[in-house]
Amino acid sequence: MSVPPSSEPHLASRAAAADLHDDEALLAELGYKQELHRGMSGFSNFAVSFSIISILAGCITTYYLAMDAGGPIAISIGWPVVGIFVLCVALAMAEICSVYPTAGGLYYWAGRLARRNKRIWAWYVGWFNFLGEIAVTAAIDYGAAITWMALLNLTFGLEVTATSTFVAFLVIIALHGLLNTFGVNLVKVLSNVSAWWHVIGVAVIVGILWLVPDQHQSLTWTFTEFRNETGFDFAILGLPYAFLVGLLMAQYTYTGYDASAHVAEETKGAAVEAPKGIVRSVWVSIIAGWILLVSVTAAIQDYDAQRATETGLPPAQIFIDAAGAGLGKFMLLIAAVAQFFCGMASVTANSRMSFAFSRDNALPGSRWWSKVNPRTGTPTNSIWLCVVGSIVVALPALWSIVAYAAVTSIAVIGLYIAYVVPVFLRRTHPEFRPGRWNLGRWSAPIGWIAVGWVAIIVVLFMLPAYAPGTWGDDTFNYAPVAVGVVIVFATVMWFLVGRHHFMRDVPEGHDTKAPSELLG
Repeated sequence: MSVPPSSEPHLASRAAAADLHDDEALLAELGYKQELHRGMSGFSNFAVSFSIISILAGCITTYYLAMDAGGPIAISIGWPVVGIFVLCVALAMAEICSVYPTAGGLYYWAGRLARRNKRIWAWYVGWFNFLGEIAVTAAIDYGAAITWMALLNLTFGLEVTATSTFVAFLVIIALHGLLNTFGVNLVKVLSNVSAWWHVIGVAVIVGILWLVPDQHQSLTWTFTEFRNETGFDFAILGLPYAFLVGLLMAQYTYTGYDASAHVAEETKGAAVEAPKGIVRSVWVSIIAGWILLVSVTAAIQDYDAQRATETGLPPAQIFIDAAGAGLGKFMLLIAAVAQFFCGMASVTANSRMSFAFSRDNALPGSRWWSKVNPRTGTPTNSIWLCVVGSIVVALPALWSIVAYAAVTSIAVIGLYIAYVVPVFLRRTHPEFRPGRWNLGRWSAPIGWIAVGWVAIIVVLFMLPAYAPGTWGDDTFNYAPVAVGVVIVFATVMWFLVGRHHFMRDVPEGHDTKAPSELLG
């Protein structure tokens, strides 16, 4: 029997209300009250993660590394290879997210899935996630500042210095703090715009790079040419070490998709839409990013000159040399705006994780950072905590870009450690019951591939990218130091405050269960 048209809106509103009730009921079952404004659609959830991955940010700002380490083959072949393994990580994470769709995400998952020492597992994963997100937000916005300064230099002749770049970074990250403060509805709209900006922007850049230049590199050169400017000339398991180092470009770009979990408490139908957001953001990035990178690489006119360009951003020079100054700067503008959206989404995810970590009393001043603005439904204090934290992390860039790289090196490794620990714990938890979104019989092989891949990249990216890579030299890789600092810091904090207060003595008003029952 058909439904009368006049009653359809009423039924739709009742269905929507029922869905929201289900979301709130599931969250309450997990131990938390509905405090954040739940207004995001599945597409908006995907858009936040897709914006943070941002192929027009990571691919552009770290393209130089792959040019030095492996060259075209590391770019055109490395991207889809890394993408397949990252998709396994995303799939394994998504399956867990469907069961535990909370803003705490990774650390909460780890605590629920650990069979012993639940709070300790949650504590360490939480600190790796928190500091990794602070570092990646700093890296994204500082990278955006570099891109905007390159554009201003090319357009207006503005001098690029460490100070002027840092000032641009401050302006960008302050704007991101303000935009997030205005409320989740504005963030939702801008995230949706960002997703389409990335897709259409890539299409425009690809179209220009294929239609305008008089000549292109051959597909053979684009997919097989090997270059090595790292100073290392040896192989590991038959693969040139330089090629392996060049994979960092792709691995750095494929970060931030945990954002779909962190905004789960603001997403309608979170048990299904948040997992979908995680996975969709990765596979769309694999396809769109591959098309973009192949197009940029095939458009290279003078490899050595563009690798050492004075702009400090090889893709900017590739754009200009391939399509002329006007169209080149237009393409760079597309990338610069995309990077602005990327940083905005990173602050969104970072602040939600910080809010969740604080309501479980993990951060100093947790009572302050766990407050939700009743007017906007956003964790305003946590937003500005993340902004200030990222500024502190980026401060070394005023004196030394090497020192800055040392601090932000925790971004990729720290985040992926936080990503894979819950996956490992899920694989060793025989009583885990999959949620509405699950991998079925593919769960075990995909999960173990994810664990193995992260184990490989954690070791690989702690090794030096350039020779000699010794202590005190500009080529030294500070990633092991950064990881060690996080472990030591988290350990000290655990014995000083964590073991007494984390998920025990928590701020009032957030929980539906006693703190001791949160992890089951």
